[in-house]
Amino acid sequence: MYKTVEIDDIFGISSLLTEQRYRPDLDRYRSLKVYRGMPDSGYKIVTSLRRVCKDKRRILESAILSNFTKYAALEDPSIEDSVWRQMILGQHHGLPTRLLDWSFSPLTSLHFAMSEHDLSRMDKHDAVVWSVDVDELHEMLPEKYQEIMKKEQTTVFSLKMLQNACSGPKEYDLDMKGNALLIVEPPSIEQRIINQYSFFSIVPMEMEDVETFLKEHTEKTVRYVIKKEIRWQVRDLLDQLNISERIVYPGLDGLSEWLARHYYVKE
Repeated sequence: MYKTVEIDDIFGISSLLTEQRYRPDLDRYRSLKVYRGMPDSGYKIVTSLRRVCKDKRRILESAILSNFTKYAALEDPSIEDSVWRQMILGQHHGLPTRLLDWSFSPLTSLHFAMSEHDLSRMDKHDAVVWSVDVDELHEMLPEKYQEIMKKEQTTVFSLKMLQNACSGPKEYDLDMKGNALLIVEPPSIEQRIINQYSFFSIVPMEMEDVETFLKEHTEKTVRYVIKKEIRWQVRDLLDQLNISERIVYPGLDGLSEWLARHYYVKE
């Protein structure tokens, strides 16, 4: 059962930013939470593949990846060698995939929660940041995945570890059966991935509803609801902390988005 925490003043943000816990074995403060921010608390956690292809996603996924690879190989020939790399590169560029974006940084996720395509709606609805514990998720993984984590002495999968665990999406779906999902740290194929501190969850086809899975199978998941009355205040705080489009989308596009919002005139 996940917990919902409502944040209605700027000081409440600290509960989201200070989830690190003391580890006596390291004598350090550590957290293995990943975060997903969304601008409307009413939005559901759903993959772009499910949103676009709906009940046809099982049969269309391979066609989407195949066609993407055919044309994208000119940009990155190495993607022909790994279906997982195809997914990650495609997700990064807006391709419908079974991946969900997460960040190791709560500040980055707050940025996405405090962003709106239509800025006049910033104070019209609450936003949300989901906090999920990777250790808790990976404790549910099948034994062969657990063995790979023990061998590598890590709890976060790399692309190489994932490729050693399964040959592709079909085997992954058979292994997970809708009862588990894996978090993978993508290779640093672009500066945006580095700046956003990106991670991806790979949603098995049998998992019909990610939020129901989190509700029924996790105890450490937290759903932070940021009330609409403080969204502009949080947004301005993030800018002062240098968390903006200019940072999460390095390049002229991000710079232009940041300036457009910075000089937005409220009605």
